Amino acid sequence: MSRASGDDFERAYRAAAIAAETWSGLPCREVYRPEDAVARDYARDLADPGEFPYTRGIHPNMYRGRLWTKREVCGFGSGRDTNERMRYQLAQGVSGLSVINDNNGSLGIDADHPLGLHDAGVQGVSVSSLADMEELFAAIPIEKLSIAFDLSGLDAIAWMALYNALAERRGIDKAALRGTVQNDTLHFQFCGYGDSCPVDLGLRTSVDIIEYCTQHMPLWHTGNVNLYDFRETGIDAAQEIAFGLACAKEYTKRAISRGLAVDAFAPRRSFYCSAHIDLFEEVAKLRAARRMWARIMREEFGARDPRSLQFRFGVHTAGASLQAPQPLNNIVRVAYEALAAVLAGAQSIHCCSYDEPIGLPTEVSQTLALRTQQILASETGVTRVADPLGGSWYVESLTDALETRALEIMKEITEHGGMAEAIRSGWVQAEIDRALLQREDEIAAGKKTIVGVNAYRQPQEEATPGGLHVVPPGQGERLAAAVKNLRAQRDGRAVARALANLREAALAGPHHNLLPALVQAATTYATIGEMLGTVRSALGYPYDPLGVLQPASERAA
Repeated sequence: MSRASGDDFERAYRAAAIAAETWSGLPCREVYRPEDAVARDYARDLADPGEFPYTRGIHPNMYRGRLWTKREVCGFGSGRDTNERMRYQLAQGVSGLSVINDNNGSLGIDADHPLGLHDAGVQGVSVSSLADMEELFAAIPIEKLSIAFDLSGLDAIAWMALYNALAERRGIDKAALRGTVQNDTLHFQFCGYGDSCPVDLGLRTSVDIIEYCTQHMPLWHTGNVNLYDFRETGIDAAQEIAFGLACAKEYTKRAISRGLAVDAFAPRRSFYCSAHIDLFEEVAKLRAARRMWARIMREEFGARDPRSLQFRFGVHTAGASLQAPQPLNNIVRVAYEALAAVLAGAQSIHCCSYDEPIGLPTEVSQTLALRTQQILASETGVTRVADPLGGSWYVESLTDALETRALEIMKEITEHGGMAEAIRSGWVQAEIDRALLQREDEIAAGKKTIVGVNAYRQPQEEATPGGLHVVPPGQGERLAAAVKNLRAQRDGRAVARALANLREAALAGPHHNLLPALVQAATTYATIGEMLGTVRSALGYPYDPLGVLQPASERAA
């Protein structure tokens, strides 16, 4: 092992901050004074917490009234495997459950798909049918808990169908169900498997969920517009705001065109944001987004219900900021990012586990991530005051700067015809690619210091502290066998009738809601692959997004 020299000590002693700009490239002064925060009207631009434009928070007393919901995203193996982890989480003090499915689920294929064997249950829970959903929520009182489904492609509407079918089997009124489905098919074009979820079909199913829940599930959040995944691609803070709000505007327009009144559905819309490593920029970013959304909803969409104007958001600490070298450093990164989320007034927080760059979280690492939230809530004192950084000349200046830049980007999106058209034209992808290359160049050149990566490096570790999640041998084969066994045991005629009814619903027109027919199919134990394949093929898309399987009727012929 190398030893430090006298020159090394001298450099460490005299080290100073070298970055004169934020992570996103906004220039910073050495000292901020009153004149650096643009002269503003307090009531118009800031106001007290709980008052329009909600810059300082959506509730008057924020966490003194109620703490944020503490979640830890969970999903691996079978429904039974994830059920055990979720029940463990509840015992450790989570206040809401958050579930993510595997890559097969994101594609809308089943565990027994010929190309899905190795991905089954690896990066999320394997759910192919109501049987898996029953295992996933066994002994969990879904009518008493808030459940978040972290999925955005066509799998979002399939899971909503399965969850409704589960509630029906348990005799639970769907109006009593509380939770959130991410349901952001536009962002899924870049942060998922876009080919499996064509833009127009995705928008239709997204609005189907908004419409169905508005009419039948008044406690359910119909979408969690996913700014977080956009940020993980390498874009900056202003782009995160702009891309996310542009997606939200698209869904709002589509729901209104479906015939829904804005104040009927907007109060149950929310956002899922990143908390990256630049603490003050992240606080300012979230305050700017809150103000921008309030004004957009009131001025562009004519919303009048205060709840329609409120930017309710959950935060996921930045997985992209975590590093495989020196993984314990990630504990520190996550704590600072969670602090930014709290200082910004998040309604829900998920803390990454320190071992995520290496594997799925273990019970040990996920418990530590939860304890990070609990220490923030109970020991640090940051929950005592609403918007404790409000009035900071630096934070207010950053808030204004980020809002200005985000509005410029949103204007560009509007000039492209809105977010859906900007996606189709390739403009959004080009912006993501440019930002990613810029981030990589900055790190390679040392313009951005990443401890353990381009500074303060050490020899590679031989083991991960706290152990490592290991996929059990034969997992894919067991999950595939379970689906094949289900197909052999269920009532095949009932499944065929339900899928025929679903095909008719898909052909009934773009404003015909698919969820009732999907719920009916789910109760017969039709699989997600069969249900989504039926919808795709009815509308002229490939039955199987991977181009391998044909509809059962054609296979039989």
